[in-house]
Amino acid sequence: MTTIILLAIAGTIISVVIGTLWFSSWAPTGRLHMRYLGFDKLSPEEQQQKIEEAKPHMPKVYGAQMLLSLITAFAVVGIVVMSMQNGVPRSMAIGFVVINWLCFMVPVLGSQILWGPCEREIAWKKFFSDIFYNLTILLIIALLASFFA
Repeated sequence: MTTIILLAIAGTIISVVIGTLWFSSWAPTGRLHMRYLGFDKLSPEEQQQKIEEAKPHMPKVYGAQMLLSLITAFAVVGIVVMSMQNGVPRSMAIGFVVINWLCFMVPVLGSQILWGPCEREIAWKKFFSDIFYNLTILLIIALLASFFA
């Protein structure tokens, strides 16, 4: 159980690091996300004002995101570790994670973009950016967990 907890914590840290890089302003996916949020329509002064307004709330936002990432990491680690401890090959255990991604995360993210305030001209780009962000995190956590199962 200690291994699962430590792997889930490591998965949470991995998720935060990848998310920070994925959505940073210098990354194409980060610029796409900023466009999705409407930052491209704001002047530099308005952008800076929005950033300053958001700063006091960032610890809470990051804390909430870390909690959500921890829940995801526990699920991925649990699927991989328990599968492999029951004799399932590594590739199949990771495949279970991919199937869960495909059946649960992809439709939810797709619906969010379809019915959300996403501009139609960037909808597909945002969809693929978001689903591959999640797949990247899940695969890295699953691979890490598979080495300690």
